[in-house]
Amino acid sequence: MNLNNLEILSADLGALLQKNKMFFTSAESCTGGLLSQSIVSVPGSSAWFGCSFITYSNISKHKILGVSKDSLKTFGAVSEEVVEEMVTGALDESHADLGIAISGIAGPGGGTDKRPVGTVCLAWKLKGAKAKKSTFLFEGNRNEVRYQTVIKGLEGAIELLK
Repeated sequence: MNLNNLEILSADLGALLQKNKMFFTSAESCTGGLLSQSIVSVPGSSAWFGCSFITYSNISKHKILGVSKDSLKTFGAVSEEVVEEMVTGALDESHADLGIAISGIAGPGGGTDKRPVGTVCLAWKLKGAKAKKSTFLFEGNRNEVRYQTVIKGLEGAIELLK
């Protein structure tokens, strides 16, 4: 894991956000704040980053971000449906312009046949637009899965702004 990569991507995202006079937010579950940590490692990030939501439990996803109990029950926390609701809730609560939501199974336990360890769902959304959602299967230990998730999240956000 090279944390410099996270910082470089975070700085690239920040430059694009500043150029477009936009603010960023995130809703993180399995990454537990690693995305936010990489963002605030960039000097001056307060110019484009206001807040983040670490919603690890289903209760917090529901109470803080407004994810419906039905979605959590029907699709599970690690689903494109839930991350879409997470990113929408984060944008609503933060009044940001661009958001990312992350939910996954970093391991070493918690995986199933349907959703093995390393399964991560991400959603990116610009305020007022439809969310872009993807599911990934990352390999490695818990921290490697979390790191790869943040890289993919930042790359997706940069791509959305270009």
